[in-house]
Amino acid sequence: MLNMFTHARRMAGRALVGAAALALAGGGVASAQETIKVGVLHSLSGTMAISETTLKDTVLFMVQEQNAAGGVLGKKLEAVVVDPASNWPLFAEKARELIAKEKVAVVFGCWTSVSRKSVLPVFKELNSILFYPVQYEGEESERNVFYTGAAPNQQAIPAVDYLMANEDVERWVLAGTDYVYPRTTNKILEAYLKSKGVKEEDIMINYTPFGHSDWQTIVADIKKFGSAGKKTAVVSTINGDANVPFYKELGNQGIKATDIPVVAFSVGEEELAGIDTKPLLGHLAAWNYFQSVDVPENADFIKKWQAYTKNDKRVTNDPMEATVIGFNMWVKAVEKAGTTDADAVIDALIGITVPNLSGGFSAMMPNHHITKPVLIGEIKEDGQFDIVEQTPGLIVAEEWSPYLEGSKDLIADWRKPLNCGNFNVKTGKCGGAGQ
Repeated sequence: MLNMFTHARRMAGRALVGAAALALAGGGVASAQETIKVGVLHSLSGTMAISETTLKDTVLFMVQEQNAAGGVLGKKLEAVVVDPASNWPLFAEKARELIAKEKVAVVFGCWTSVSRKSVLPVFKELNSILFYPVQYEGEESERNVFYTGAAPNQQAIPAVDYLMANEDVERWVLAGTDYVYPRTTNKILEAYLKSKGVKEEDIMINYTPFGHSDWQTIVADIKKFGSAGKKTAVVSTINGDANVPFYKELGNQGIKATDIPVVAFSVGEEELAGIDTKPLLGHLAAWNYFQSVDVPENADFIKKWQAYTKNDKRVTNDPMEATVIGFNMWVKAVEKAGTTDADAVIDALIGITVPNLSGGFSAMMPNHHITKPVLIGEIKEDGQFDIVEQTPGLIVAEEWSPYLEGSKDLIADWRKPLNCGNFNVKTGKCGGAGQ
């Protein structure tokens, strides 16, 4: 069951900062500005627009809400939106434009790991702050990045555990888009499955390019792989608009969730809105939030969101919640530090706790990742999810996987004296290899 992942791990000794950080004087980035600028770096065109556009809208909504509450440090917030157009090198160019030209105090952006990797050198060079709101492969902890999406132990591994325990799955198809997130996540999952006694011949791995549309042969291979007499499931790290023809082809070939269930890590309410859900019924998704979470905090957020968008059918999803959490953490850290200066805010963020939308709280840990619950949902006809499993508590992110040789001895702790994203606990040195 999922709660097995609440076990203590290398996070021992990483107690949250209890005392408030010293307020730092100085105007920071926004001192000479009438407003404090907030950068929005999400694809509004191209293959990832299906997922990222709503995150741009979420930041604009949060800016409006914060300004209505009085702004930050007595100043109004101003959103600066750019479109990197699902073009990975363009992400870096647009990040530089936001930081160096527009003088934003913080950036909320990126979806794919390749886009995040593209902008990392820019944030390091210009010493700015990125909030990254999407599940990813782990194997990273950067001083200038705060990861509010799930690490593998907060999504991928619990999903596999659920399928093992509840669906008696013995054969595994690891299907993903061909880039760093699916490849690294599947490397972790393959090692994890083998540690559970799954044989190599019972694991099928397949990658397709972004925007892939011809799934006939691949789905036929999956169907054949699943006909060996052992219960088979697909663990999907397929991203973007390629998901629509993938599920459609499953339906075309008569593969139902009762035959070969698919658990997806990048299919949520936004991707399901406006498409025919018949081929997806009963298939699963693993996230840390669903719109169907039935708590007052979530109902209030949905009501305000739909009023803002003037659309009572507008959905919410997990990366939106991660964006909201990150935005509120940034606001709280700026107020704690008394400045938008990047160094002061980076230090102030560790230990910040804000409400999530599932009725609890999320804390920013010293590894720059947040605590999260894990939820497994079954896709319904209306494009919503029936929550079939939820962890009883919060899970601390493992930024470095204990299942990979180059990573199992690494931890991240951005507090002094370590102040390191890849500290090797065996050698006692900063600068471990990782994956």
